[in-house]
Amino acid sequence: MDLNLEGKHALVAGASQGIGLATAQALAKLGCRVTLLARNADRLESARTTLAPNAPSGQTLNHTVAVADFSNPATVESVAAQIVAAGPVNILVNNTGGPAAGPAHLAPTDAFNAAFQQHLICNHHLVQACLPGMRSSGYGRIVNVISTSVKVPLVGLGVSNTIRGAVANWSKTLANELGADGITVNNVLPGPTRTARLDQIAEGKAAKTGGTTQDALDAMAAAVPLKRLGEPEEVGQAVAFLASPAAAYISGINLPVDGGRTGCL
Repeated sequence: MDLNLEGKHALVAGASQGIGLATAQALAKLGCRVTLLARNADRLESARTTLAPNAPSGQTLNHTVAVADFSNPATVESVAAQIVAAGPVNILVNNTGGPAAGPAHLAPTDAFNAAFQQHLICNHHLVQACLPGMRSSGYGRIVNVISTSVKVPLVGLGVSNTIRGAVANWSKTLANELGADGITVNNVLPGPTRTARLDQIAEGKAAKTGGTTQDALDAMAAAVPLKRLGEPEEVGQAVAFLASPAAAYISGINLPVDGGRTGCL
């Protein structure tokens, strides 16, 4: 199986922690040079030190960081232009923390607008910046880390369910449009995964039920057929596979990485 990413450059968003960092680490282990993008410079520098410094062939990899706040799409657009000006990006991983929890009918309209800007519009800026380099280099992979809610909406995540669905349809449309260029576009859908985001959701559930955060996490794990929560590395490895040459004929799909929890095919 050809998983070799030597000579490739990946831009990974939300890469200072959690699934984003695990994805960057998985790509680096396959020989990819990685640019980590997030809003906290100190966390990014710390994350960069965890990446494999050398490709499998022994070539030294010069991993870099870039700072942008996804609540400001114009900043993301500007930073993306600076990244691609220094060289083409072959692999783009769109990954951003989800909106605040709560039912859809109680959400203010501003919450939908902000989430749409943070997720779809920022993703779109990154795609538009990276496309020329993907075309000119003859290698393009776009992977969007979204949520299983694009298949089955999750209770209590009204804004997230809505915006994630929009991103999934945008992604499928891009897959249709960019296939002729040999560029694949896919979505990875994490289930309950041990990240800071999941801890926040568990804390919110605990506050409502009067239980503990651990009780809430245990209940989430019990709802998974594999009877455990996922690890960020398990999601990152799925993303890395879709970014590899081995996945050249896979495009336009939603890949759940959820231990079997999603209740549909």
